[in-house]
Amino acid sequence: MRKTQITIDVELDENHIPESITWNAQDGGVEKEETRATMISVWDDKTMEALRIDLWTKEMPVDQMKMFIHQILVSLGSTYQRATGEEDVAQWLEQIADEFAIKSAIRS
Repeated sequence: MRKTQITIDVELDENHIPESITWNAQDGGVEKEETRATMISVWDDKTMEALRIDLWTKEMPVDQMKMFIHQILVSLGSTYQRATGEEDVAQWLEQIADEFAIKSAIRS
């Protein structure tokens, strides 16, 4: 079996707030790429719940965070479609993403 690694390094200030985030992905050719935000979700099948790590640096502007969250909402719809084949629910998730874009003023 072949293995690969994705790593995320977080540098914290004295108050444990992320100052910098870098990530590496062996297969993707990504090495020490800086980012201002990351959201990671994993499924725990023992407790039947999603576990999450949401991190962003002090330099992450609010307008970029809104766009980041919007794009995640959009991708949830397509991921749901691929995983379940339920197009109606996927379209509903896309509508939620559209409403978010309007309410957060990233799109009119």
